[in-house]
Amino acid sequence: MNPVIERARAARYAAARVSLTPLLVRAGIFLTTLVGLALAYPSEMLLGRPLLALVVVALLPAVGPRRVWPTFAALVTVGGWLVATDGYGRPIALWRLLAVAAVLYLTHTLCALAAVLPYDAVVDPDVIVRWLARAGAVLLGTFVLGVLLVELAGVGGDAGSQVATVAGLLVAVAVTALLGWLLRRR
Repeated sequence: MNPVIERARAARYAAARVSLTPLLVRAGIFLTTLVGLALAYPSEMLLGRPLLALVVVALLPAVGPRRVWPTFAALVTVGGWLVATDGYGRPIALWRLLAVAAVLYLTHTLCALAAVLPYDAVVDPDVIVRWLARAGAVLLGTFVLGVLLVELAGVGGDAGSQVATVAGLLVAVAVTALLGWLLRRR
């Protein structure tokens, strides 16, 4: 009985040391995941039991950001997008696509932050602001580039989508090369 009492005391002591910032980051993970799921899935599936299942899916990465749950939630979100477009015939709208991509990225970056923050961490608010500002800059650049590529796809008529595909691949290769160079530079 003694080990059980000791574990209960340790759990109570750890719960008393939890600080606000890591909890807010995890709440942000939950909210961004839930918004992404709501944007991706058709409105017909957001009623009743499917909504409860989606809330559980959104809760999993907030509870375990170091585990497989962020990837699972992202795959469920993408699956919802595919169900909505193919199964329910929802047209692909640029705003919805950008919004789903944005919340997927925000969920990913918040999970990365939560993975390195212990529950009892005392964090300067500037750290969180800089983290989110960097994420916002990445999203802004991605949106601008994405909209330009979509516009480029419509320029050449039937051949425009090939041009946009090749341009997108070149951008992906350039970003990969840049990241590889930055990694080797360290």
